[in-house]
Amino acid sequence: MINILRPILAVLTLVSACAPVKADPIYEALKIYDVATGKETHLSGILPDLKQKKIILVGEHHTNESHHRAQLAIIQYFHEAGMPVVVGLEMFRSESQSILDQWYQGNLDEKDFQKAYFDNWGYPWPLYAQIFEYARSKKIPLIGLNIPREVTQKVARGGFNSLSKEEKGMLPVVECNVGAEYMAFIKRAYGAHAHGQINFDNFCEAQLVWDKVMAIHAQRYLESNPDRVMIILAGTGHAWKKGIPDQIRQRSSLPYAVILPEVSDAIEKTTISTKDADYLVLSFTP
Repeated sequence: MINILRPILAVLTLVSACAPVKADPIYEALKIYDVATGKETHLSGILPDLKQKKIILVGEHHTNESHHRAQLAIIQYFHEAGMPVVVGLEMFRSESQSILDQWYQGNLDEKDFQKAYFDNWGYPWPLYAQIFEYARSKKIPLIGLNIPREVTQKVARGGFNSLSKEEKGMLPVVECNVGAEYMAFIKRAYGAHAHGQINFDNFCEAQLVWDKVMAIHAQRYLESNPDRVMIILAGTGHAWKKGIPDQIRQRSSLPYAVILPEVSDAIEKTTISTKDADYLVLSFTP
């Protein structure tokens, strides 16, 4: 996602009994806030719920190292708990799928994979390296969910209708028609980055194209691989329930859960409800 807004979800100080956890310190270090119950727990405490889901979205601030360590811990925990996980990535375009396949299957060296990584994503490799290395070591599939950047750039400049038939591809009609909270989020993003050079409606449509495409790619993969559970790594604005999850809800009955960092770009309030996320990562200091 576009890295945009100031952190605005206040730090929650919560005192409650913790559920039993695995002995491994990496899991003990990860504290989870259950939004529905208002209680603090650990990964073991939310495993029964997440085993019922087909998609688990885990948000991030792209430059926050602790968010990526938490994502890795979540992937590790669910893989080792026997969930047949696959990792969906905002960081890679779908057209790079063959590269991802070669990497996790052990058929591509790190130098060549990093070259593809930087062609897809602009953030430092060390932030994500352990996630990619773990997926490779455990042969966990990696799925590129994103859309070619030239498509979103073209929509931002000229709107959805400026796309050719081929560029629209599998997309339904996209127009800037969203709920009030998500509209407020898009307006903040517009104010932070557009600088008056881009029409707001076009900017809004570009954001929605981004969400819709990632939702469609995730849905299509799971339709072809119904035994899998997809853990989607994406920026908080996309992982927030108003983003990708809402697009999933509109297109399928796939059950999903959302895990956001304690401080989120997307939510402009000091309280959070299950309309925003199911769980928060409170702290992670392994």
